[in-house]
Amino acid sequence: MLMWALIFFIVAIIAGVLGLTGIAGAASGIAQIIFVLFLILLVISLIGNALRGRRPPV
Repeated sequence: MLMWALIFFIVAIIAGVLGLTGIAGAASGIAQIIFVLFLILLVISLIGNALRGRRPPV
């Protein structure tokens, strides 16, 4: 999921450099939403693993 956020971020940067502001804004918004979703799922996963008492796999 983090990879998708990075891909949309790169698309936004390239579109911004080329002057495609509408596409850059949309890609930037999507990247922000995916990144926040990634962070929320990461926190939920860490809390779930802590409650189970298991260590995360290495």
